[in-house]
Amino acid sequence: MSNRGHHSETARQLVHVSMGSFALLLRWLHWSAAVGLALAAVLFNAFVLPRIAGRLYRPGDRERGLHGILYYPLTVLALLLLFPRDLALVASAWGILAAGDGMATIVGRAIGGPRWTWNRDKTLAGSLALWIAGGAAGAALLWWCRNASTPPRSDLFILLAPFVASAAAAAIETMDVRLDDNISVGLGAGATLWLLTLTSWAAVHATMPLTTSRMLLAIAVNGGVAWAGHAARTVSIGGAIAGAIIGIVIFAALGWPGWGLLMVTFIAASVASRMGLKRKTLLGIAEDRGGRRGVGNAIANTGVATIAAALVVSTAHPERAAWAFAAALAAGGSDTIASEIGKAWGRTTWLVTSWRRVPPGTSGAMSMEGTAAGIVGALMLASIAIAFGIVSYAALAPLVIAATAGALVESALGATLEAPGVLNNDMLNFINTAVAALVAVGFCLRLG
Repeated sequence: MSNRGHHSETARQLVHVSMGSFALLLRWLHWSAAVGLALAAVLFNAFVLPRIAGRLYRPGDRERGLHGILYYPLTVLALLLLFPRDLALVASAWGILAAGDGMATIVGRAIGGPRWTWNRDKTLAGSLALWIAGGAAGAALLWWCRNASTPPRSDLFILLAPFVASAAAAAIETMDVRLDDNISVGLGAGATLWLLTLTSWAAVHATMPLTTSRMLLAIAVNGGVAWAGHAARTVSIGGAIAGAIIGIVIFAALGWPGWGLLMVTFIAASVASRMGLKRKTLLGIAEDRGGRRGVGNAIANTGVATIAAALVVSTAHPERAAWAFAAALAAGGSDTIASEIGKAWGRTTWLVTSWRRVPPGTSGAMSMEGTAAGIVGALMLASIAIAFGIVSYAALAPLVIAATAGALVESALGATLEAPGVLNNDMLNFINTAVAALVAVGFCLRLG
């Protein structure tokens, strides 16, 4: 067959969906065999498929080198490497990627209709198709491969968890970035499923009386703070609503100590954003909306902390979740402090990937002044977390190290992937806090 055939997007997506049927094999395959087959699929898609299925390639795919047809098996391979002991989880995430992402494109192109305001290329119909088709395929594969998990998942988990994961994947897929959907949908679904596996119904049942007793006060306090923040022009209306939801979850899970650390982090970030605002405005590197925090900023900087707070009351390992919570807030707050101080007073800024000097405000740029301010900020927030009784004194150095590690990863990714639009600032901030949380949990496991 010629490799110069007319491109058919429908044919491409039907193949995309049908490839999910190979996930059925994970019921019987050993992990090493599955990895070998995934590697073979990468090589097949790289060297053989271009010669026999030219219609599956979009215009410009061959020139780009890496594209969806290669990212698909690479994502499956990444899932296998990330979750070697839970092939049922891999199968479910694969199903969400195959059926969900494929049907999102088919339905979105066929029906059209309302589009998301933050990404006009994505439709509401496509997102609903991803959620429904992906959730159904993920649940079916999770049930089919249930014996490939240790311990096996409950029927309730099999029924509900894939739909939660596909909803998360659908939300991620609407983000206006150039990150390939195969990566964002597949890894987003896998990460969500993994987080759900950490929950314990026994822990939820044990903590339910405490969390419900805090709920009314949490709603009242956070509703008032959100209104005051919007009135003071420190947050947009979307940021106020998102912040209220985040605050309610954290207050209900951790009470006044967790909520207090959240408020200190928010205040520190807001103050830092307004410091040197005149100079930053003149240089054209001031925060959008005059330093007010929006919904994306709220989720990016405190989304991981919110998940960790929920795990404190829903997992069998609350101490690890508490360390993740404190590290995520320390990373988010100290990163904003470092960035804003660096832009306001940094004399020399450079890229961490090349050590090349660049103007202040360049994606991934660091300065001595900003870095020092970020470390001090992380130390301050970690100390407050200890003073509030969220974590023990042993967490002080690990939290600062974790926040610094997250900042370095964010700077490296920002220097390489933000300018071309593969990742945006909110995604970088989320990755920063996620890396910090994982590093902190690693320290907690080692010290515990």
